[in-house]
Amino acid sequence: MRRTYGIFGTLLAGSLAVGGYAGTPAQAASATTTQLTVSASDDAYTSDARKGLNTGAETKLAAGALSTDRKVAFLKFTTGRAATGATLRLALENVVAGSTLTVAGVPANWAESTLTAANAPALGTAKTTVKLAAGQKEVVFDLGAQVKAAGTYAFAVTSSAAASSNRFYSSEHTTAALRPALRLTVPTAASPATGCKAGPKLVPTCGVLWGAAAGGFTDTPRDVALTQWEAATGRTAAIYHTYHKGNEKFPTKAEIAMTQDAAHPRTLLLNWKVAYGTTWAAVAAGGQDQRIDNWSAYVKANFSEQRFFLALHHEPENDVVDRAGSGMTAKDYAAMYRHVIQRLRANGVTNAVNVLAYMGNESYLGKSWFPDLYPGDDVIDWIGLDSYLNAAKGYHHGDFNNLLDRGPVFGTNLGFYDWATTKHPGKPVMVAEWGVYHGLKANEAVDKAPAFNTVLPQLKARPAVKALVYFDTPRDDQGNRNISIFSSDSAKAAVKRIAADPYFNVSLR
Repeated sequence: MRRTYGIFGTLLAGSLAVGGYAGTPAQAASATTTQLTVSASDDAYTSDARKGLNTGAETKLAAGALSTDRKVAFLKFTTGRAATGATLRLALENVVAGSTLTVAGVPANWAESTLTAANAPALGTAKTTVKLAAGQKEVVFDLGAQVKAAGTYAFAVTSSAAASSNRFYSSEHTTAALRPALRLTVPTAASPATGCKAGPKLVPTCGVLWGAAAGGFTDTPRDVALTQWEAATGRTAAIYHTYHKGNEKFPTKAEIAMTQDAAHPRTLLLNWKVAYGTTWAAVAAGGQDQRIDNWSAYVKANFSEQRFFLALHHEPENDVVDRAGSGMTAKDYAAMYRHVIQRLRANGVTNAVNVLAYMGNESYLGKSWFPDLYPGDDVIDWIGLDSYLNAAKGYHHGDFNNLLDRGPVFGTNLGFYDWATTKHPGKPVMVAEWGVYHGLKANEAVDKAPAFNTVLPQLKARPAVKALVYFDTPRDDQGNRNISIFSSDSAKAAVKRIAADPYFNVSLR
């Protein structure tokens, strides 16, 4: 079950048709479509015998009756995309053989934290009935006629069982695969043939910028590692991602040289921890103005002719100290960001394109302070996301959708991508770091190719994503994850197939 804050809507009128029991979508994905999975933002069940009972924190939902105690399950989903097909899947924990489940549309003006039998919405007229068999593990309803436009949709599930209840898992269940899921079939973007160019803010007119940071946490020089990575993938990294802190003078000569290779056009994504050695609040108060001014002068003297991406203190969530006076609150970060960008502009640094690179982990997205990190549309050009997938089953295992859709973001029903595009429309999204990893123990070295193979169709279903930047390292900062594409021949081949797609044919010049 997930947090909701007053997003209202009603299921579209129409009849519901029964789908199969194997989780097969109503419309198979094709070359022009892909599938997205939307988790329930809210779910709970009501009990007529206990009018004031709220079950919003339960891991299971119930539909059925025991004498006069009727139980009804309610679910709500918010979609950020128009769909050409939709199915609702429920994983069953207990089946009353021979009973029937009925799904009806209901108004969406309820929240799981307050829903009770006393205030539950009335059931709509659009209904379907499914007879359940003994031992059945899941049921799927085809909602393609109802779920079409982006919006919020709510449903009620009732059962004919008169002496027991059918039970299915809620979105609070610890196993993600068992949670209720609305599966959407959505159009994908066509791969452009030619003519895609980076605009004034480096936003492609079509397609997506391809990029990488290679050689992380190794002794290999980053420029050498990048050219090796490019050779393996078969495509020049239009974005070369590098990292700096404090009083360092950058871009370095080696980094600048990488942008001057006419045969391999690149731009830079420069990460700068400007508050290194101090606090965000101190920077916002002017305590590091000399540092900012010195860097401004360096850039104007050495790198003033080419546009570049600038990310200030990437993944700030990981460094928030949510305590008044710490100097490192979310509001301190926003103030720091505003101060630095405004001072750079006043100093005449006009070729920086600003990226706020979030960590995007769901444990932070749900924090009440998360919205306070955003410093304002006037100082942000791109919204960035650093997010990774686990090739092994478990934490963060899944497809490319899982990488983009973590959440919900506090104060909304939305995963990261939908939050970024809804709350900040018009801002392009950069996946500023991404990768697929496995553990470093021999028995954890699972194949990354299945996850890589989901990237292209699902990326093309997210038109706001305009840049994709891989972070390649055989050992992460904790020393326990291999994120390198060189971990196996199948992984390298899968990434090479991604890179070969003309979707990344974007000219920087």
